[in-house]
Amino acid sequence: MPALPTLGRKGRTTRNGRGMTPIPVPLSAYVVDCGVYVDGKRLPGRWTHIAAIEEVRKRQNGFVWIGLHEPDEEQIQSIAETFGLHELAVEDAVHAHQRPKLERYDDMLFMVLKTVRYVAHESPETANEIVESGEIMVFVGRDYVITVRHGKHAGLATLRHLLEEDPEKLALGPAAVLYQIADHVVDRYLEVTSAVEDDIDQMEVAVFDPRSDVDPEQIYLMKREVMELRRAVGPLATPLRRLAEGYIPLVPEQVRSYFRDVDDHLTTVHDRVVAFDELLTTLIDAVLAKITLRQNNDMRKISAWVAIISVPTMVAGIYGMNFDFMPELKWAFGYPMVLCVIVIACVVVYRIFRRNRWL
Repeated sequence: MPALPTLGRKGRTTRNGRGMTPIPVPLSAYVVDCGVYVDGKRLPGRWTHIAAIEEVRKRQNGFVWIGLHEPDEEQIQSIAETFGLHELAVEDAVHAHQRPKLERYDDMLFMVLKTVRYVAHESPETANEIVESGEIMVFVGRDYVITVRHGKHAGLATLRHLLEEDPEKLALGPAAVLYQIADHVVDRYLEVTSAVEDDIDQMEVAVFDPRSDVDPEQIYLMKREVMELRRAVGPLATPLRRLAEGYIPLVPEQVRSYFRDVDDHLTTVHDRVVAFDELLTTLIDAVLAKITLRQNNDMRKISAWVAIISVPTMVAGIYGMNFDFMPELKWAFGYPMVLCVIVIACVVVYRIFRRNRWL
């Protein structure tokens, strides 16, 4: 069967006489929104990134906020050239899979934040995924903010609308947008940790229920999801502290106090996540101890029944040696007597094991 045209990152493809030719996807396909903000208010109209920054620099006031969703290298190149973005930061923004960090390139900041989303499920004992992660990269300059989003759940449209309803905060400039994005991400951390805490509570109840049979692999899976959350939360503390303590000139004094508040919330989240990790480790130890105890009980029962069965086996082995001179061989009641002795001995041994809770 001949190959069919495919839709890839570079765009749609068409068939010609020499094979498949890619059709470039315009930059507008990756731009979620582009707005110009002056004195905290958004200017009307639709803007390209070139026209937007020209308008801001002509006014010498305001800033541009461009939102991108998973652009490729070719599509982001025009924006990188227009705004003078550093090539290393652009490469990180395109390829994603970065740890949370804050980097400064001359008069530009580049910040990476990991986003998380709680995946709803029926029970933590059967869930295959609890936390889904994504990324938001933010370029911040004197008169622009460029956000690059990876993942389906990390949308910023609602956040943008909320900020547009608060012109006083937007008037503080691009740093205020960076703060609001960081606050939005950390608030999601709080929501996710609350949901994960409920799951861990359910798992804890199930582990210590005598009638339950929790698979330790499920707790390992939950521990892995908590580690995913920890990788998002832990490295973000240092960038927020740098923004809050005034090491970055692009962040005005009025905005630093906001970052201190975000840092406090992040500390709360980090403490929760560390506690989750420790509790799950304890639950794993408890499950393994229950499994070991169950195996020990099974072995005790097996050993007890082996001991009981060994009584008639021993008697039968003695009388099976076929010697001519053995006790009671010529006695008419010898056989019933031996059976009675065997039964009584087995009952006595059984009672002893029952009294010692081996059976």
